[in-house]
Amino acid sequence: MQVGLVSWGVYLDEVNRPAFVEVTGSLATSLLAALSVLVFPAMGAVIVIRRPDHLIGWLLVVSQVGWAINNWAGAYARYGTTQPSLPPGFDLAVWLYTWPGLLSVGTLVLLMLLFPSGRPASRWWGGMAWTVVASSLMGALAFAFASGPVDDTSGLEVANPYGAPGALGDALAMVAGPAFFWMIALLAVSIGSVVIRQRRAAGLERLQLRWFTSAVGLVVVLVVAQGLVFLRYESSSALPPWAAVISYLGIVSSGVLPLAVGIAILRYRLYEIDRIVNRTLVYAALTGLLAMVYVGSVVVLGGLLRPVTGSNDLAVAGSTLAVAALFSPLRRRVQGFVDRRFYRRRYDAARTVEVFSELRDQVALETLTRDLRAVVQETLQPASVSVWLREPRR
Repeated sequence: MQVGLVSWGVYLDEVNRPAFVEVTGSLATSLLAALSVLVFPAMGAVIVIRRPDHLIGWLLVVSQVGWAINNWAGAYARYGTTQPSLPPGFDLAVWLYTWPGLLSVGTLVLLMLLFPSGRPASRWWGGMAWTVVASSLMGALAFAFASGPVDDTSGLEVANPYGAPGALGDALAMVAGPAFFWMIALLAVSIGSVVIRQRRAAGLERLQLRWFTSAVGLVVVLVVAQGLVFLRYESSSALPPWAAVISYLGIVSSGVLPLAVGIAILRYRLYEIDRIVNRTLVYAALTGLLAMVYVGSVVVLGGLLRPVTGSNDLAVAGSTLAVAALFSPLRRRVQGFVDRRFYRRRYDAARTVEVFSELRDQVALETLTRDLRAVVQETLQPASVSVWLREPRR
């Protein structure tokens, strides 16, 4: 069902694009949004097949049904406003655009609260889970029957066709707005619960939560960056290339969550998440430094050589060679800095192994004893160090 709704929505967005380009964006935007929605049920189906008793798999399967309905309904309603006469089901599409998305937000909050075991971490968090269920149902009910116009940012300047009449509809409209922000606040609390749960977990659960918290942190960073881009540029069609890349990453960022959940649940011996995070930090910093070196050298060398050569070709070639020469030594320095700053225990262990490997070739007994004492003293910092050597057999 979700595949059909999302595919139909993408098609309708493409039909609507000439009239609603500011709302629908580009074809790439529609396809990436569709991909981020469909990753959830796809990974949920894989988990359900392998682990049918696991609640998290079922939550992933149903978590994006609301957004799939919402996206299709909005696209169909926008399509209806461009036709000479309203197509069949237009009022139903407008109504379905108003409320199912909030249920998906509630399901995502539950996923945060119940991962990885499918049970809350304590009775208090269990009460929070029931609060999320009640809040999402009440909020969806308020949106479904609130009177007044549908959100005009979607391009739909029409009233809710099934809004309650009179004072009841007005009261529901007053509740609908705060209900959405209340769900966002619950989402923030659920993210905090994931962090707290990881700090208290041990063993396999801690490894599972490490994958999940890493994915959640990445999603938060990309979504915040996307929001800052849209605050800076009012029109999506006016985005420069770098801002468009950030926008695309923000759109597909939510798809990282089900991938992390699938790895955490289905992989008994988990992949080395620390190594992935370590490499991400190293190469992200290395890319930024090399980019600054390249741009700076192009600007400086271009300013110096342009009067002589009349072009920037020589500056570009020189900058490329400089970046190629700096790659290996700079990568080693960045790797060392990241290990010292974020992976101190592993760095100390590597240094110890390196020093011991150097002692292997030492043949002078007094020098070997002195160096061995120094290594143990620096690494373990004991109160005293003594070395006992067995007498050789005669």
